[in-house]
Amino acid sequence: QVQLVESGGGLVQDGGSLRLSCAASGIIFSRQGMGWYRQAPGKQRDLVAVIFSTGSTNYADSVKGRFTISRDNAKNTVYLQMHSLKPEDTAVYYCNAAQKNIASIWGWGQGTQVTVSS
Repeated sequence: QVQLVESGGGLVQDGGSLRLSCAASGIIFSRQGMGWYRQAPGKQRDLVAVIFSTGSTNYADSVKGRFTISRDNAKNTVYLQMHSLKPEDTAVYYCNAAQKNIASIWGWGQGTQVTVSS
């Protein structure tokens, strides 16, 4: 059974920073591509950053240059460092498999709320 536990969200002012963490269990973490997704109220859940087992990364245009995804395979944890936050970054953030078809099989954790005030 896959378990994903996100943490680190909170309320921050426009231009602020946050670091999200996601602890994963029930998978061979080091072999999995991992992603951070976000869902704003009334909108679909979007993939914003991925990190593959090789360590290579990719970002949505909306966060490129501001967000950094990283992983610690020894801790089965993936991180999302967010800088220069904007009100439009406000959403619930989730981690899951980088591939959406796998993500749908794993299921979703509770997410962590990020709120950016203007």
